This record gives sequence, C-alpha cells and structure tokens, in this order.
Amino acid sequence: MSAVWAALLGAGALTVVPVPDAATRLVSTRESGDSPSGPGAGPDPHALPAAFDLFAACLRAGMPPASAARVVAESAPPDLAAALRRGADRLQLGADPAEAWQGTGDSGVLDDFARAARRSAKSGAPLSETVAELASRHRQEEEDRVAARIDRAGVLVSGPLGLCFLPAFVCLGIVPVVVGLARDVLGAGLM
Repeated sequence: MSAVWAALLGAGALTVVPVPDAATRLVSTRESGDSPSGPGAGPDPHALPAAFDLFAACLRAGMPPASAARVVAESAPPDLAAALRRGADRLQLGADPAEAWQGTGDSGVLDDFARAARRSAKSGAPLSETVAELASRHRQEEEDRVAARIDRAGVLVSGPLGLCFLPAFVCLGIVPVVVGLARDVLGAGLM
C-alpha cells in the first residue's frame, strides 16, 4: 500500500514541478545568450567560408550586391556581418561600388573581401567568382590548421607513451637477454 502512495506522490510532484526536457534547456540556453561549453564550443571555423559561399550564391542568382550583403549579414560571423552591412548601406546610399567597400576590412579576412569587392567594381569582373575563391581558400586554410593541430597532437602524445613503454621494454625485453647472456658467460667462465 505504501508503494502505491509513493508512486502517486511522485506523479503529483512531477505535475506540480515539471522537469524540463533537453529541448527546453537548449532553447532557454540559446535565448539567454549563453554559448554552450564543451569540446566543440567556440566560433565555428566554417562560418566564414559558408558566408562567402552564400554571398556568391546570392550574386549568381542575380541579387544586387547590396541586397546579397544584407541577406548574408543575417547569418555571417559578427565582423563580416558588420562589414557587409556597412558596404550595403553605402551602396544603397548611392556610393560608387569601389568606394562602398572601402574601409570595411578590419582584419585580414575582411581586408581580402573588401579588396576583392573593390577590384571587381573597378574591373567589372563578376564578384561571385572572387567571393567563391575566397571561400575555398579560407576553407583550405582552416583544413590546414586542423591538420597541423592533429600532427602536433600526435607528436605530443608520443612523449608520454615513450616514457611509459620504454621502461617496460627495457625490463621485459633487454634485461632478460642481458641476464641470460651474463649467466651463460659467467657460468662458462667458472667451469
């Protein structure tokens, strides 16, 4: 009888104080502005190339550069989004395209984009191809950085492994051979 009462009280407690499920916790974390922590936390290394790919796709679809910049700015990394908004604002105000992208690059990546946009505006070359090349170049650079980190981790792991396995190799591989040879040499010399 007490087990029935315990089950009823437990069910009543759950109806009064519901336990949030994982989806609710995820939504509340995203709404509060907290970033998730863990091994994958941090800025997305593929966000910049993805933004450049999206910008190139918008331009290939026939969108004007100012409209494409505004669309991409909604999902781009913060620095690129600010540069795209500034350039789009200047273009909509009637600035010359070469001047509209002037001063939008604060970092090396943004400077590359601004230089490509100005060069495209002056020469008449399609901006979509240049932006797609930027995307592939930055994606390749990120892959190279990851490969270098993987190689470095392999080197760093070999030190502790060597410290663990070298004594075992000496104790189990070399010492028995030396003891056996010493016994044979010393045993033959005593006879």
